Amino acid sequence: MTYPDGPFPGLPPKQEAMFEAAASTYARHRPGLPDAAVRLLADALRGRRSSVLLDLGTGTGQVPFELLSAGAGLTHIEAVDISPQMLHQAEQALNPVLGHCTLTLVQAAADAYEPLATLPGEPDSGPDLITCCRSYHWMNGPAVLEMANRVATPGAAVAIMSDGSLWTHGADWTRALRELIQLNLGQERRAGARGSYSEPRRSYEEDLAASAFKDVTEHLFPVTRIWTPREVLGYLRTTSFAGAGLFAERHQAFEDEALDLLHAHAVDGSLVEETTFRVLLARRPEGAR
Repeated sequence: MTYPDGPFPGLPPKQEAMFEAAASTYARHRPGLPDAAVRLLADALRGRRSSVLLDLGTGTGQVPFELLSAGAGLTHIEAVDISPQMLHQAEQALNPVLGHCTLTLVQAAADAYEPLATLPGEPDSGPDLITCCRSYHWMNGPAVLEMANRVATPGAAVAIMSDGSLWTHGADWTRALRELIQLNLGQERRAGARGSYSEPRRSYEEDLAASAFKDVTEHLFPVTRIWTPREVLGYLRTTSFAGAGLFAERHQAFEDEALDLLHAHAVDGSLVEETTFRVLLARRPEGAR
């Protein structure tokens, strides 16, 4: 089920369009979640009478897909994204693994999300887990957390997850790749065709400290990823800082040069990324709603 029939009013057009071209390849080229992080999310749902997930900035549905595949016992998923193309990809990925779990797709900015209705027979229903995976930095964080407090069940958890990107990674090969992108697109990190990326004014921890979800634990999961040069090119096509549309007619020339650069840095055909997948798991303090 998808609602509304059109996007919520006020949806930022440039954000809606940012990942449209990448939707069909996003699932193939974006890294998944570490198994340990999936177990952490599943544990946050343990003991709930009916486990409802609200996934904000769902993209191609990676978080609900991982939880369903891990047997987390979800009964309902609300998957929210500004891009209808991303929601279509999420639907295609999730339908085969839903089982008895129900799915609602919502085209909306995360802070504009409103539940369509309570679940049948569940007058006090709402999400038990609210997730933002590699997406919170695009959102109006305080407004999202205010919305989360309004819709979440007592005892619900909010999980904000991130692991940086190949733009921010500090290896020799990623630095050289970033310099090549900057040579083609300018020094500022692009955020789609219509602007540059700006760092959030406050840290995620500061946003949480100012919200109802003040009880925060940090979980760090070391991750080693092995890329081939062509896999890196596939990943770049899905990003806001090096998507094909940013280069226009120069994209093929950029990819040819990037492929040569990556082959020169590869060892036995492989490029190593050592990173940390970070989860901030937050709840309301004991006794709060």
